[in-house]
Amino acid sequence: MVTHHPSAAISCTEVAPYAAQVSQVTVGDSRYTYSESAMLGLKKLHISAQLMEVFLEIARNNTNKDLETCGVLGASLTNETFYATTLIIPKQESTSSSCQALHEEDIFNIQNDRSLLPVGWIHVMVPEAIAIVMAPTDKTRNYGIFRLTDPSGMNVLKECEEKGFHPHQESSDGRPLYEQCSHVYINPNLRFEIFDLR
Repeated sequence: MVTHHPSAAISCTEVAPYAAQVSQVTVGDSRYTYSESAMLGLKKLHISAQLMEVFLEIARNNTNKDLETCGVLGASLTNETFYATTLIIPKQESTSSSCQALHEEDIFNIQNDRSLLPVGWIHVMVPEAIAIVMAPTDKTRNYGIFRLTDPSGMNVLKECEEKGFHPHQESSDGRPLYEQCSHVYINPNLRFEIFDLR
C-alpha cells in the first residue's frame, strides 16, 4: 500500500503476503441478494484485502465525531479484470448522514494521471461500479459491497436530477435499486495507493 497525503513525507509502503488466497465476496445478509444471471457480462473486480481496514482507520476521526467519510476507488483494467489499486479521499463536506466530495477535478486528475477508471463512485454509471459501505459501529456486520441493479437501479439514477445526498424513488418495476455484489474478490496480494486530499 502506498499512502499519499498533501505532504510527501507521510507516504508509506506495505507489501501484502504474496501467497495469500483471493476470495470471492459472498452474500452475508439475506436482505440483499444477487443472482448469477446479474453477474453475466460483468468484469471481475479485485479489491485489496486491506482496503476496508485502512479506510476505517482513515475515517476514524470523522467516525468518532459522528461524521461520514467518502472515498473513490480507481482501477486498472487488465485481461478483462478490474484491479482497484487506488483509494482517493477527496476534500469533502460531511454530516452524520451524508458526505459530499469537493473539488472533483482533483479526483479526475489523479485518475487521469494514472490511467485509472472510477469503479467505486456512486455516480459512475458503469455496471461494474460498486459501493463499499462501512458500518464501524455495527457489531454484526461491519461492511457491505453493493452495486446498482440493472436496469432498475441504473434507470432511477440516470433519471435523477437532484444533487448532493438525497433518497431515491423506487424503481418502476418494483425491483430493488441495489444488490449485493457477486463479481468482487478480496485480494490480499493487491497493492493499492491512497491519496488523502483533505
